[in-house]
Amino acid sequence: MVDLTISIIQANLKWEDKVSNLELFAGKINSIKEKTRIVVLPEMFNTGFSMHPEVLAEKMDGDTITWMKKVAGSKNIILTGSLMIEEGGNYFNRLIWMLPDGTYGVYDKRHLFAFGHEDQHYAPGKKRLIASVNGWKINVQVCYDLRFPVWARQQNDSSPNSNESDQIFPEYDVLIYVANWPERRILAWKTLLHARAIENQCYVIGVNRVGDDGHGIYHSGDSMIIDPLGEILYQKTSEEDVFTYTLQKERLDEVRSRFPFWKDADTFQIQV
Repeated sequence: MVDLTISIIQANLKWEDKVSNLELFAGKINSIKEKTRIVVLPEMFNTGFSMHPEVLAEKMDGDTITWMKKVAGSKNIILTGSLMIEEGGNYFNRLIWMLPDGTYGVYDKRHLFAFGHEDQHYAPGKKRLIASVNGWKINVQVCYDLRFPVWARQQNDSSPNSNESDQIFPEYDVLIYVANWPERRILAWKTLLHARAIENQCYVIGVNRVGDDGHGIYHSGDSMIIDPLGEILYQKTSEEDVFTYTLQKERLDEVRSRFPFWKDADTFQIQV
């Protein structure tokens, strides 16, 4: 496992305007000068957090997925963010984990924001996605999932390459949340990102949008990168920003070795 460089993009999304948003993100991705492995976009990055999937949702071979494949391939990056997808007669708030070769993983948002009527338009996901990149394991989730710690809770995995049955490792190393989290509840966003990092002894990355949405709801961004002890490595408020940071394997190993709290975690199962 080597160090891992990730770029996050905090942007002012154009309400329900796919063409403008894809042009916006294409320009911001092209502005990244550092060599980066992963680029993270906000929740519903091509539309904003809209409850109009009947009009705006795409199939898995739609324009936005095609765009993601093209960008990931041309820039040789992993590109991730969520969008509205229609599949099997249902709509999903689906995070796409797009690899440079055009293959992808998907994660459908598990916890739908009933306060904003999301549950009336979208179907919930039933399984997590933990991706593997250069030896790092990355758990990806979407916005409101942040309020439900059991869904993100670190569990211990036995090593598949070890003859020692008692050799265990944390389930993942990085926890990513993509969001459209409004400024009026931003204290919860910042507090819970901290909590997820400390309790799971992992890096946490939260990528939020800025600006007003189509309902006049303001978003302050406050995208963050937090280390496994809860130290803030990056935070940006109320401005668009493109930020690249290298996660350090040595730091992760040091925290988990010096403070092996993860070994004392409860064993449990989630039923969906």
